[in-house]
Amino acid sequence: MKIFSTILIALFLGLANLTHAQTDKQALIDQVLSNTDKVESLRLIQRVGGYNPDYQELNTLFKQMDRKVKKSTDGKIFARYLKALKASSVGQKAPGITQFDSDGLPYSLSDLKGKYVLLDFWASWCSDCKKAHPELVEIYNDFKGPNFEILGISLDKERAPWIKEIEEGNLDWKHISDLQGWNSSASQIYAVKAVPQNILVDPEGKIIARNIYGAELSALLKEVLY
Repeated sequence: MKIFSTILIALFLGLANLTHAQTDKQALIDQVLSNTDKVESLRLIQRVGGYNPDYQELNTLFKQMDRKVKKSTDGKIFARYLKALKASSVGQKAPGITQFDSDGLPYSLSDLKGKYVLLDFWASWCSDCKKAHPELVEIYNDFKGPNFEILGISLDKERAPWIKEIEEGNLDWKHISDLQGWNSSASQIYAVKAVPQNILVDPEGKIIARNIYGAELSALLKEVLY
C-alpha cells in the first residue's frame, strides 16, 4: 500500500515534528484499521494524535490491534504511553516533575504550588518552538506575577544550546531539563511526543488545558487570573 509505505518511511526517518507528515487523519486511521496485525501501526496511531492527542481516540484504535501486537515490546511501550496520556489529560492531577534548572539546581513543579503554571515543552533545535517564543514572551510579560508562572521544560541533550536559546530568546521564566532529549522523564510522564506543547495547571495542581496558544491562551488567563 503506497500510503502506508510512505508513512513508514517518514516514521523511520525519525521526524521530530509531527506536522511534517502530510497525511490526512482519516487516511491514517484507515491504514491502522487495515493493518491491525502490524506493529508499525502503533506509530500510525501516534500520528493520528498529532500535536494534541486524545486518549479516548487513541485507546480505541489500540484496542483494535491484534493480541500479538499488544503483547509485543512495542505494544507494551505504547500501552505505557497511553497510560501516561490518560494521567496527564485535562481534569487530571498534574504529575510531579523534578529536574535541574539553568543553574544546575534541582527544581520541581511543586515549587510553584498555589499558582497557575504553564508547562512549556520545547527544545533549542525546534524551529516551531523558536517561532512561538515571541508570542510566549508577550503573554508572559502580560500575565507574570504572584499567581502565574511559566515552567519551561527542555528536551535538549546539550546544555550550551539550551542556555543560549533561553538568553537570546529573552525567555525570562523558570527553566528545567534533564538533558535526555526524547527520553526526558517529563516528556515520558506527560506523554509528549512532539514539541512545542504546553499544559496549563491550576493552583490546586489540576490540568485545565492542554496545547492552548495565542488569543485562546490569553483569554483563558484573563478569565482565571482577573
